[in-house]
Order: sequence, then C-alpha cells, then structure tokens
Amino acid sequence: MKGEQLLLPAVYYQSLKKRLMKALTYISILFILLNIVPKMQAQNKSFFDFTVESIDGKQVDLSTFKGKKILVVNTASKCGLTPQYEDLEALYKEYGGDDFVIIGFPANNFMSQEPGSNEEIKEFCTVNYGVTFPMMAKISVKGDDMHPLYQWLTQKSENGVMDSEVAWNFQKYMIDENGHLVDFVSPKESPKSDKIVNWIKS
Repeated sequence: MKGEQLLLPAVYYQSLKKRLMKALTYISILFILLNIVPKMQAQNKSFFDFTVESIDGKQVDLSTFKGKKILVVNTASKCGLTPQYEDLEALYKEYGGDDFVIIGFPANNFMSQEPGSNEEIKEFCTVNYGVTFPMMAKISVKGDDMHPLYQWLTQKSENGVMDSEVAWNFQKYMIDENGHLVDFVSPKESPKSDKIVNWIKS
C-alpha cells in the first residue's frame, strides 16, 4: 500500500510532464504559423491584386497589365524633376507596348508640388509633355493616408521583397511580368538610366 502511494506522485508527474510537452509543442507550432503564414500571404500578394482609379475617374484593375514589365512613378507638376515627364514619355514611346508600360500616380506629398485637380493634371501632362502612358488619379504615397498600393510597394511585410520609402516626386518602382516587385530607382535618377533600360530589355 505504501509502495503504491509512493508510486502515484511519480506517475502523476510523468503524465503532467507529457501534457506540458504536448502543450509546448502546440504553442511552438502556433507561434510558427502566426509568423510564417502572414509572410507567405504577403509574398503571394501581387501588384495585380489592386484596383485603382484612372485620371479620368474609371476603375482600373491592375491585373490588365499582366505579362508586362511595369514602371510605377509618383509624379508632380510643379517640381524641379517635372521635366522627367519628357524622358518617361520617350521611354514609353520606345519600349511601351505588349511588354512594357509606365503608370503615373500624381501625388501632392512633397511641398504641395501637385496641387491641381485630376483634370488640371491631365491637361498639364498632355499640353506640356504629350504624355500618352496611363495616368491614374491623384493619391497619397506616404503618411497616414498612404494608398494601399504604395503600402504594398514600400513595405516588405506586404510585397515580400524589400522595405523602402518614397523620398520625393518621381521615384520609380519596377514590377515584373508576374506582378512582383523587383527594385526601385531614386527620384533624381533618369527614367532612361541604364538600370531601367537594361531591366526593360532583359
């Protein structure tokens, strides 16, 4: 009887140990899932999952650009870099078509250098630079009201590739044919830089 009484705590201890080990295993698996699944989902999200508004007020499903390399540029009409519109249009005329497109997103985030309405922006781009590549409605590319597309472009947790910050007007993001972020080019670097041209031609 005494031996049985001594044995009970040992059996109970072993049972408790097994339960604790099982619980710790479940907790570890849960921790892994909570950390890995969101990252996998972010990496599965692509440029083509977004819908934006065109400068004419129409809804544009970005999946319509599947199969093309895409250069995404935040633009402004009253910036020292505004003449880049000329190089962007030249780049589009040379390489635009079935394999490449430029998409402009006017933004007023930097020293209020894009104050106009969508109609005024469209007229400015057409009259002064003959822009023919797709232009979207004005959005915010940084701050609390950042557009969801730019959240994806600038956050590794969203795009699965890299973190970045839109430093100024005319920052250029490179998206591949499958809607995945490739890289970006700083605002001051020409749209016709070797980095961009070689990427388009590769």
